[in-house]
Amino acid sequence: MLSFNQFELSSSPTLKSVPKVSIDAFTPELFARHYRMPGVPVILTGMISPQCNWTLEYLGHLLGDQQFLLRRYGAERYQQDKRTWTSIGSGVPPESRLFAEYADLLRTRQAHEQDIYLAKCSIEHTPLLKTAAVEQITSHFSQLGLQQPASRLNLWVGPGGHVECLHYDPTDGTLIQLHGSKQVVLFPPSQTANLYPFPVYIHLRYGMKVRSWFSQVYPDRPDFQAFPKFRQALNHRYDLILQQGEVLYIPAGWWHEVISLKDDPLGDDMVCSVNRFWQVPTLRALTSWERWRAFLGSACAMPSVGLSLSMALLSRDRQHKIKQIFQMF
Repeated sequence: MLSFNQFELSSSPTLKSVPKVSIDAFTPELFARHYRMPGVPVILTGMISPQCNWTLEYLGHLLGDQQFLLRRYGAERYQQDKRTWTSIGSGVPPESRLFAEYADLLRTRQAHEQDIYLAKCSIEHTPLLKTAAVEQITSHFSQLGLQQPASRLNLWVGPGGHVECLHYDPTDGTLIQLHGSKQVVLFPPSQTANLYPFPVYIHLRYGMKVRSWFSQVYPDRPDFQAFPKFRQALNHRYDLILQQGEVLYIPAGWWHEVISLKDDPLGDDMVCSVNRFWQVPTLRALTSWERWRAFLGSACAMPSVGLSLSMALLSRDRQHKIKQIFQMF
């Protein structure tokens, strides 16, 4: 494990691996200078005690009778050309289930077979908010000088093997691993053109169901004939494994694909994370083309979103439909 000074001497942000640095090595000033202000990813260790392990049994005990929105991606999705997709990420139509029901889908492996994922669900009104893990995380965020959240803490639970496809976020993010492990593939913002994002104007047709901050390329099986410039992006690829108890800081505009790794066949084969988004420092926010194109895409989506809201208000199940619409953001 590197201390901060050891990291400064032996590593460089230009290396194609992401450094691991202990939280004990940081002050808010050091984190801001070396990571937050320039927008450089880092794996943070020591933020969560090893005893904080959010197993399926643990989550079921705390959340069993609470409703969550699930995304059913389907077994065939990742065999399709992404250019044929009509929904991506949060744009996939959600379905509401009790956590206990979702836990059964994981245990019977129906969630694996149909790729059903509990994604980006706030823990604000759940018992998880008062757990030791969240108390430790919150305390250490302050130690890093992260004090302007752009979101609540969100829960992500899914089967081993699930993939969140290559995309970027317009805000800084922290991905906190609480059970199992994830493989993360990263590309810097400089590679946006070589990663073939969906065009901004696609929002005029699909609203927020398809997003211009997602890549049309599969990074591990690219079609070089359709996407020849992706060869250049491969020279800038970063790979890492995020283990239980580790936290990955992902600056705005950094492309990332996140794969839930399969557990021991005798284990629960479930992977659990929490994330939070953060405001981007002013200079980096103003000069980030990725943020501007994301905002432009969202603006293009407004006519479609407005129409969907109007239809939801006229429906009998208006509360549920409106909740589904806002879940896309």
